[in-house]
Amino acid sequence: MNPQDPLASLHPLREPPPIGWWPPAPGWWLLAGLVLAALLVLGWYLVRRRRASAYRRRALAQLAELQMQYREHRDELQFIAATNALLKSVALVAYPRREVAASSGADWLAFLNSPLQQGEQFPAGFDGAAYRSAAPGIDIDQLQRSAAAWIRRHEVAR
Repeated sequence: MNPQDPLASLHPLREPPPIGWWPPAPGWWLLAGLVLAALLVLGWYLVRRRRASAYRRRALAQLAELQMQYREHRDELQFIAATNALLKSVALVAYPRREVAASSGADWLAFLNSPLQQGEQFPAGFDGAAYRSAAPGIDIDQLQRSAAAWIRRHEVAR
């Protein structure tokens, strides 16, 4: 040691131990609680939305089944009538009965075409085709596309 240097006689500085990451500060606990609550609300919303649209998935599956039956039997009248009945049942689930149950003819066709774009609309003559004794010459593929588009896009009136 050098008597001339008073700093040389000092001991080295002692550093405190490093700060640990556990337990987190109260702000992190609050943030974790908020994130958990947001995830629970989001999960609840998604489950509700999925349950509310279950009838659409069932209707699309039934429409695919009708299409397979049509390809097998080539019975246009049966396909048109079954598609019309399927659309009516979907409408009865999504809309109040008093608005939909008595709809027929041009009113029914206008109701079906209202949420659809120009190229997706139901073919003319679909409204009464199910009640004819002969096939009316409706494009079955267009009818199937229109029905699928309507099932996917119609607005639910609650």
